[in-house]
Amino acid sequence: MTTLFDPIQVGQLSLANRVVMAPLTRNRAPGAIPNALMASYYTQRASPTAGAGLIISEATAISHQAQGYADVPGIWSDEQVAAWTPITDSVHNAGGKIVMQLWHVGRVSHTDLQPDGQAPVAPSAITAKTKTVLIKDGVPKFQDTSAPRALVIEELPGIVNDYRRAARNAIAAGFDGVEVHGANGYLLDQFMRSGSNQRTDSYGGPIENRARLLLEVMQAVCDEIGAGRVGLRLSPVTPANDAFDPQPQMLFTYVVQQLAQHQLAYLHLIEGATGGTRDHTQGDAPFDYAALHQAYRLAGGSAAWMVNNGYDRVLADQALAGGADLVAFGRPFIANPDLTRRLREGAALTAVDRTTLYGGDAHGYTDYKTLPT
Repeated sequence: MTTLFDPIQVGQLSLANRVVMAPLTRNRAPGAIPNALMASYYTQRASPTAGAGLIISEATAISHQAQGYADVPGIWSDEQVAAWTPITDSVHNAGGKIVMQLWHVGRVSHTDLQPDGQAPVAPSAITAKTKTVLIKDGVPKFQDTSAPRALVIEELPGIVNDYRRAARNAIAAGFDGVEVHGANGYLLDQFMRSGSNQRTDSYGGPIENRARLLLEVMQAVCDEIGAGRVGLRLSPVTPANDAFDPQPQMLFTYVVQQLAQHQLAYLHLIEGATGGTRDHTQGDAPFDYAALHQAYRLAGGSAAWMVNNGYDRVLADQALAGGADLVAFGRPFIANPDLTRRLREGAALTAVDRTTLYGGDAHGYTDYKTLPT
């Protein structure tokens, strides 16, 4: 029987185990520049025996316009590429594998974070009923998002190219691949869902139009760095950041069927609401993840299937027995750098200090203890 601790080939990536460190925004990159503290954080979790078989970086902005939270890193400049390189080198020296999550927040932003104080961008000029994080005098503050403006169609090729450049930069910075963030109510998810997309052009209306930007981005990224280095994160029924669509089963079935043409490394599925219930429903019926997986395979999709949300050892074993290939763990990795060892040995997990999640220094970031050797 397959276990969490068995190796696996995922696209072009050879992983030591099936435990994945999910992307975790920590707001510790002032000026959008990665730093040495981040290198320590990721390296602590990179051991192929005690840590993650694959680390997915915190969400990383593909452009200044793509930023939605204070002190998150970017990947659009040469300076950022140079700053990420020691981090990936350190992870690799520890025996780990790491991919970068590529992020455009769309309307989930604030004018304080946008170039020249401009309005955030979105598929339609609909303000998200959610909050973002600003840091004032070193203290994180939750703030309502600003009203966005609708992107005009002529701007969309530039955004696709921003993703292409970001993927190229990630590889230049030493990452093993990238994960496109298509989940949790951010830009690509906003385009897919009718609750945030009321366009009347070729990027709005029918499912095929609303999925167009995501599919163009995936094509561009795969063309740039090779599909075997590319993953995608989706969250079919999350309510995060005011995300809603009345027909998620139809929408995401179409999306994964279209993605089957690419030999992607993996698809990363958030089941339910991140950090919340696993059976969250949008529309008229509970979402059927098994049917989604089957539709993808029947369409010829070969990517590893990664599951995420509230997993422990028992649930992870059940998921692997049911056909999943990888299991992503988020907050448990914050307080347990040696999470894989703890899962293998049945050791107790350290609780997360929630007061140190966003912003700050090494406290609650790199000072969590590992099990004694």
